[in-house]
Amino acid sequence: MAIHIGRRDFITLLGGTAVAWPLMARAQQGDRMRRIGVLSGFPADDPEVIARIAAFRQAMQERGWSEGRNLQIDYRWAGADAARIKSYAAELVGAPPDLILAITSPSVAALRQATNTIPIVFVAIGDPVGQGFVASLARPGGNITGFLSFEYSLSAKWLELLKEIAPAVTVVGVLRDPAIPSGPGQWGAIQSVAPSFGVELRPINVDDASEIERAMTAFARGAKGGIIVTASSLTMRHRSPIIALAARQKLPAVYFQRVFVTGGGLASYGADTFDAHRRAAGYVHRILKGENPAELPVQAPTKYELVINLKTAKALGLEVPPTLLARADEVIE
Repeated sequence: MAIHIGRRDFITLLGGTAVAWPLMARAQQGDRMRRIGVLSGFPADDPEVIARIAAFRQAMQERGWSEGRNLQIDYRWAGADAARIKSYAAELVGAPPDLILAITSPSVAALRQATNTIPIVFVAIGDPVGQGFVASLARPGGNITGFLSFEYSLSAKWLELLKEIAPAVTVVGVLRDPAIPSGPGQWGAIQSVAPSFGVELRPINVDDASEIERAMTAFARGAKGGIIVTASSLTMRHRSPIIALAARQKLPAVYFQRVFVTGGGLASYGADTFDAHRRAAGYVHRILKGENPAELPVQAPTKYELVINLKTAKALGLEVPPTLLARADEVIE
């Protein structure tokens, strides 16, 4: 079917197209694809980590970033393999992306060695100043900024919680990874309050999964023992055997994150990690829009969760004080 357009109509149509074309071009330019990398020190099949990344992606979407339209995310899941973390860091930097989201301290360390120009936003790590990632919390000063997983003073509250829920405990084993810089800081904070609770502390140093069972079994041979599981990627990766060992050895245990308690642990007090990932999306958005990571302060957690598993308490023969239950953010029955 032939379509006839008069000369005046054609000129009008052409003029309208000429006006519309710059607007369309500007819209397309505004929606240009931005590329970010994600380097994680956890395995790709960890459901907790996958859920946290989903929270980050949702927060990015709420800020107008749509994967496939104006955002591409390249993931690298290194697990605990140091060589793989280093290799993936170099791979991501070589792409290169507009920004990299780093999860776990080894990821940040590897990326810091690979680049001092590509912006890096870390999420849920401890003591970035002590690890040399940033100059200060208020003014990071380089290409790295992000969100803390905890402050050292929080560690003292783990002992307070353990004694409140299991007052008969007189010896406390502190499960920690001595290889990470934040290990001594957490130990020191717990040690500073131990005399006021009348407990003896014993460090349980582990640097791989094979040592966890041996060390916890040896500790359990003593009387009136309890466990504090401090924050590290190692304890996070091996949370299932740690929870199972605590149950088998009848050890009251306090953990640094909620996921341990939903997995069968006794109690936890720590930062809301999903909130940290959502807040990290805010920094990623701001940097992609032109802000300088050197001027974005490292932020401490703003939401903390006290979680108690009553089923586990009952199995251990513990009566959780009503005052503690009233303060809990979540009680698992």
